[in-house]
Amino acid sequence: MDDDSFLPQDEPAEQAIETPRVRAPEIDRPTLEWFNVDAPLKLADLRGKLVILDFWSSCCINCMHVLPTLKTVEAAYPDEVVVIGVHSPKFAAEQRPENLRAAIRRYGIEHPVANDVNFELWREYAVRAWPTLVFIGPEGHVMGQMSGEPDAERLVTAVSELIEKWDTQELLSPSPSPGQRPADDGTAEPGRFAFPGKLKPVPNGGGTWALSDPGHHQIVLLDDDGGELQRFGTGRAGFADGDAGRAAFNTPQGLAADAEAIYVADTGNHAVRRIDLASGKAITLAGTGERGMVVDEDEPSLASALASPWDLEVDGDLVYIANAGTHQLLRLDVGARVLRPLAGNGGEDIIDGAAEEAQLAQPSGLALDRAQQLLYFADSETSSVRVVELASREVRTLVGEGLFDFGWDNGPFQLARLQHPLGLALTDNEVLVADSYNQKARVLDLASRRVSDLDDGYDCADDVCIPPAEPAGIWADGPDRVLLVDTNNHRVLEYLRTERLYRTWTV
Repeated sequence: MDDDSFLPQDEPAEQAIETPRVRAPEIDRPTLEWFNVDAPLKLADLRGKLVILDFWSSCCINCMHVLPTLKTVEAAYPDEVVVIGVHSPKFAAEQRPENLRAAIRRYGIEHPVANDVNFELWREYAVRAWPTLVFIGPEGHVMGQMSGEPDAERLVTAVSELIEKWDTQELLSPSPSPGQRPADDGTAEPGRFAFPGKLKPVPNGGGTWALSDPGHHQIVLLDDDGGELQRFGTGRAGFADGDAGRAAFNTPQGLAADAEAIYVADTGNHAVRRIDLASGKAITLAGTGERGMVVDEDEPSLASALASPWDLEVDGDLVYIANAGTHQLLRLDVGARVLRPLAGNGGEDIIDGAAEEAQLAQPSGLALDRAQQLLYFADSETSSVRVVELASREVRTLVGEGLFDFGWDNGPFQLARLQHPLGLALTDNEVLVADSYNQKARVLDLASRRVSDLDDGYDCADDVCIPPAEPAGIWADGPDRVLLVDTNNHRVLEYLRTERLYRTWTV
């Protein structure tokens, strides 16, 4: 397919639900693998209901923003509406059923999902963007579609009006959705963590580490042997300040720390939080709890609406934010309580140059070189590693080519390829990368300008000798020791580079 057909949308949907008399193409195809149902679904079995097809990709942050709205609709009309996720994978790794299964669990998706790896339904329904919602009426006709993130209130209102009209016309056949079962089928995630995200050191903490545990909606403090010291957060999704056991977070993905506090990218709450290490109390520094749009001027931080902040770095009173949902880097002045744009104009692409004109694509990992005043970032949707020169505010790309250029290729920067990297770390003239969809850690040598694999034949030093699965975080403890957050295996790996060993550090 032509690349133009894949360009994702990141603006609220404006197209209204229409009512053309077009018979909906059948969704039961032999090439589709189904999840959260016991058998493939057929439109004929769903007559008398409003069917919403959610065309999504597990890498797409804007697709994630649609899920809460769909949950609201499903909760309001459990017998009248059926939501079906049509997973249309952008990256090669997303095609694998085990990776999609993990994404369904990670995002708490409970409705049926079909893995449309060959883009059959995508083409049949003339979809051209992630995310796109297609609406099928109770008589099996396509009512229309919405591309981009829908306004939640408008969508719920539109659905309510359609349900009321069809009920009056006696077109509805309310009943529980056939075959649907929850994504969480009762099997608990193994170990102490659930899809852990980023890991950062706590300065002057005597070998103390902070780990985000988004599946449990908590931040965990660890000692240097991986032993658990303390948790912050109730363990349930919420948005509340307070002491360690009362504060509530929502899928926090990223963090950073100084000697006094842990700063949290509270992704699901679209907020930045601060946990005081002495008292354990959490407060909100930025964000309203609502998904925000592009930040193009200075704003009071508590009145600013962020969009899925995914990682942080801290330098004195400044907190740098990877604001994945608007494809921007932001800078929070904690003392002045002001949020400022740093890089990215909100367009989704890989365009270098002056920070205010540059375009980024879902920045998801940060690493700050304080001495050189360089902020490195993993730009996940362009499978790239890029850097902002903070003094000149210039953006340049080290590795990466475009929105649809990815792979697993080592060699010179200009030829090397990554696949949806999520985490970065710095050590001795190297940038270490959690190359998520390639299931490994990569090394960018800044002197030779070459890319290699971190583990090019290490020995396993424990009984859990399985490869990483979508690692999201990485950090270097000096030149020899690397900690890799093995997200889908719910653990952290320790690599000892001189000894050429790796082992499970904590699980």
